[in-house]
Amino acid sequence: MHGVTLKDVNSVLCLGAHADDIEIGCGGSLLQMIDANPHLHVHWYVFSGDSKRKQEAISSAERFVSGAQKTTITTFDFRDSFFPDQWSQIKTCVADIANNIKPDLIFTHRHNDRHQDHRVMSELTWCAFRNHLILEYEIPKYEGDLGNPNWYMPISKRYCGKKITNLLDCFESQLDKPWFDAELFRSLMRLRGSECNSSSRYAEAFHCRKATLDFLP
Repeated sequence: MHGVTLKDVNSVLCLGAHADDIEIGCGGSLLQMIDANPHLHVHWYVFSGDSKRKQEAISSAERFVSGAQKTTITTFDFRDSFFPDQWSQIKTCVADIANNIKPDLIFTHRHNDRHQDHRVMSELTWCAFRNHLILEYEIPKYEGDLGNPNWYMPISKRYCGKKITNLLDCFESQLDKPWFDAELFRSLMRLRGSECNSSSRYAEAFHCRKATLDFLP
């Protein structure tokens, strides 16, 4: 499959409702982009989590962005699973981020995700960022809401393995959940790799509502 290059991306904003969302949704893409673009500035925001989950989120984020030239890692204290009730407060936080950051690329949750917190994050991303390339990542879950993505990032076997290792090493609190394992993470990337005919056999997939194709030099 023919694609476009992201070599001109200098700043990336990652938004996650919960600890581990960003890593599951776009961790392989970030690892690969950072190695390909060492000048990258990564802004990483996690909006919920108790003290243990927040520490896991920070430790994991530090692993994933360790090769970037500049990083910003921020966590908030919004109540997990109750984002609709905290809509205005979260909107204020996202608006503040938008006032201070002008990223070239944004990773956020998918608008049609069945988790209420994920939907709120997606909605508020689009409210605050109206002139940006936004890629909505996917999170496998019990609800079975995986859709039909239209944007793929082929992931090498190296970064596929690194993503999985980081997830299992950093999120000890999730290891007792039957869905949180290497087999699921690898299987989803293998499926998306097949869909886009990735040479490595692996890929991460995203939903892109709109994008421009610029022919100017």
